[in-house]
Order: sequence, then structure tokens, then C-alpha cells
Amino acid sequence: MLDANLAGLYGVTTGALVQAVKRNLDRFPDDFMFQLSADEWEALRSQSVISNVGRGGRRYAPYAFTEQGVAMLSSVLGSAQAIAVNIEIMRAFERLREVILSNKAETG
Repeated sequence: MLDANLAGLYGVTTGALVQAVKRNLDRFPDDFMFQLSADEWEALRSQSVISNVGRGGRRYAPYAFTEQGVAMLSSVLGSAQAIAVNIEIMRAFERLREVILSNKAETG
């Protein structure tokens, strides 16, 4: 997912999201997040209605986040929505652990 989309989901501005990531770069290895190349960014811009540079649009290529990066974002952003997402991620891991343990008990 792109940074602007995630910013909306987490209730923060894209700038705030990118700033939080840059302050916590050690939490975002290459398999969690990467910045689109100039060619990728240009292809994306030509496929959708995105403002041109110099007309109020983005001045840098967006960051793209993997599933792990999306989860990590929820732990570095301070918005109420990000905190709620982080809590739900932790609860999902707990439920998954319970399912695995119950499956082991049934088969073992």
C-alpha cells in the first residue's frame, strides 16, 4: 500500500506518516517498505489522476509498504486510529496462537 493511502487509514497526514517512518528507519527494513523508483512513480502518475509536480502535487516518489510495514506503521504513529490498529494486530496474533494451540491439542 502507498503512504498516502495508509495515512488516510491511520488518520494522519502523509507528511506525518513519512516523518514518523524517517525517524524510525531501523524499524522498516527493505522487506517492510521501499520508495518507488522514478520510473515506477511516473508510470503510476500516468495511470491515475495525480497532480503534476509544480501544481501542488507530490514532489517525491511515494513509499510503498508490505504487510509487515503496515503493521509496523501502527506502532510508530501516535494517532488514535493507529493505536487502535496496533491493538487489533496484537489481538489477532493472540487469536492465531490460540487456534494453533487448539489444533495441536485436537491432532496430537
